[in-house]
Amino acid sequence: MTRQLRRLSILMLVMFLALFASTSWIQVVQANTLAANSENKRALYDSYEVQRGAIIASGVAIATSVPSDDVYAWQRVYTDANMWAPVTGYINAALGSATGIEQAMNRELSGTGSSQFLSRVEQIFTGQSPQGSNVVLSLDATVQKAAYDALGDLQGAVVAIEPSTGRILALVSSPSYDTNLLAAHDPDAVNATYDELVANATHPLYNRAIAGNLNPPGSTFKLVVASAALASGQYTRDSPFPNVAEYTLPGTNTSIRNAGGGTCGGGETVTLADALRLSCNIPMAELAAQLGDTAIREEAEKYGFNSTFTMPLESTASSYPRALDDAQTALTGFGQGQVTATPLQMAMVSAGIANEGVVMNPQMVDQVIGPDLSVQQSFESSEFMRALEPDLAAEMVRMMVANVSDGAASNARMDGVEVAGKTGTAENGDDKPYSLWFTGFAPADDPQVAIAVVVEDGGGQGQSGSGNTIAAPIAKKVMEAVLGR
Repeated sequence: MTRQLRRLSILMLVMFLALFASTSWIQVVQANTLAANSENKRALYDSYEVQRGAIIASGVAIATSVPSDDVYAWQRVYTDANMWAPVTGYINAALGSATGIEQAMNRELSGTGSSQFLSRVEQIFTGQSPQGSNVVLSLDATVQKAAYDALGDLQGAVVAIEPSTGRILALVSSPSYDTNLLAAHDPDAVNATYDELVANATHPLYNRAIAGNLNPPGSTFKLVVASAALASGQYTRDSPFPNVAEYTLPGTNTSIRNAGGGTCGGGETVTLADALRLSCNIPMAELAAQLGDTAIREEAEKYGFNSTFTMPLESTASSYPRALDDAQTALTGFGQGQVTATPLQMAMVSAGIANEGVVMNPQMVDQVIGPDLSVQQSFESSEFMRALEPDLAAEMVRMMVANVSDGAASNARMDGVEVAGKTGTAENGDDKPYSLWFTGFAPADDPQVAIAVVVEDGGGQGQSGSGNTIAAPIAKKVMEAVLGR
C-alpha cells in the first residue's frame, strides 16, 4: 500500500469513527434529553403511531387511548379530567404539544424509552402491534378527590406528601380545566379553547401546586425561621423576646404590629414557642433580624428553597433572596417581604420536620409497567438534605402540635389524632386580598401525611378571611382521607 493510500485509509477510518461516535452520542446519551425537549414535535407525532400507555392512580386508569377515525389512529381520553389536570396534563399530536406527566413521561407512555428496548424487540419478532407502557403514579385517588372537593370553587392549591418517602399523595390546583378539550384532534377547536383559558383572569392553566405566580408564605414561614434559630444553637423554644405591641423595622420609620394589634399574650417577654403558637409577627421579626438573612436563607435552602424539583414534573423554585437588608430580613420573619413559596415547598417543610429533620425529594411516579405487566422501571425514594437534627426536629413538632391544640391553627384539630401545624395569612399589598395558608402533618407521633394548602384571593373574603378559618379546614379533610377517618 502506498503512503498516500495509507493516509487516505487512516483519514477514512477517523471520519467513520467520528461519525459513529456522534450518532451513538445522539442516539444513546442524548436520546432522553432530545425526546423530552418540548421543541421536538417528532417525538409527539411518533407517540400516536402506537397505542399509548395508560396513566394509573390507585389501580385506576385516569388517562387512556382509544381508537380514532382520523390520521392519528388513537385519541387520548381523561377520566375526571379537571381533578387530574395538574397531574396528567394533556397531549395533542395535531398541535405537537404536551404537558404534565404526558410530556414528562412521553417516551415511556409511547413505548420508546430506554427501559422498553427488549419489549420493542419482542413486539417485532412476535408481530405484536407496538404499544406503550403504563405509568403508575404515587398519588392516591381517594386523597386527590378529598383535596379537590375540599378546595371546591376556591382559587388555590393542595399538596399532600408521605413524609418518610417524599411520595406525593395528592396534587390539586384550582381553578382547573378539561384536558379532553385540549387533547381533541380538531386544531381550530383546541386553539379556541386554549385561547379562552389563557385569557381567563383566574389562570386555570397555572399549576398552582408547584408553579404559577408564587405567593408569600405568610406565617407558615415562621417554621423555617424557628428551625434556623434552633439549628444555630443560640436559641431554644424558651428563648425570650420583648413583648411589645409595635416594632419599627431596622433602619426605617416603618412599624409593624401583631395580627391582633396588641402584644403577644401577657407579660413583658414572650418565648419562641408562644410566639409560634400564637402566630405573633413582632417577636418573629425580631428573631429574623437577629439571625440575619444568611442564616435564614441557608436553613430555607435545606428545606428546598431556591431549588427546582423534577418529580418528573418540574417545580418552580420557591425564593429566599440573597443580600436582603435588615428591614427586609425582619419581614421574612413572618413570611412577608421578598420571600415566596409554592404549596409543594411548604409541604416539604412540614414533611422534613415530621421525618426527624430529613427532607426527601418529592416524587410522583412509582413504576413503569409494560404491556405484558412486567415492571420495567421502579422509582426509589431519595434524600434531599437534612434540615435539622432529630432532637431539634422533635422540638419543632412539639411547638407545631401546640399551635393546633392550643393556638392559632385550631381548625385543623382532629378527634383522636394529634395534629401538628401552622397557619398563615399573607398580605399582598394594601388593598389586595390575602393569601391563606396551612401546613402541617398527622399523626404527630407517627406522621403519615404532610400537607400544604394555599387559598388565593382571600378565599373570596378579601382581607377578612384567615388561614385558620379557610385553609386549615381544607387540610383537615385531606388528612382525614389519608388516615381513613
